Amino acid sequence: METLLFIGGLGPMELGLVALVLILLFGASKLPDLARSMGSATGEFKKGRQEVEEELEEMQEAPETDADDVEEAEPAGDAERSNV
Repeated sequence: METLLFIGGLGPMELGLVALVLILLFGASKLPDLARSMGSATGEFKKGRQEVEEELEEMQEAPETDADDVEEAEPAGDAERSNV
């Protein structure tokens, strides 16, 4: 019975194959730039995720206002139509 390539995790042969494909696709001189850009993109993603999590925590901690306590203002256009 034959197992698929990535079912058991990434072993040394699979990592070597991935490295070989990357070198063939991008060239050895481009790999450091590619890794650097991937690292900065990962950092930006983490910052954005952290900001969203902080906003969600602030929304949960904020006191909830009762719908009856909030007065709704009528837009100016609607006020003029009701007087006509």
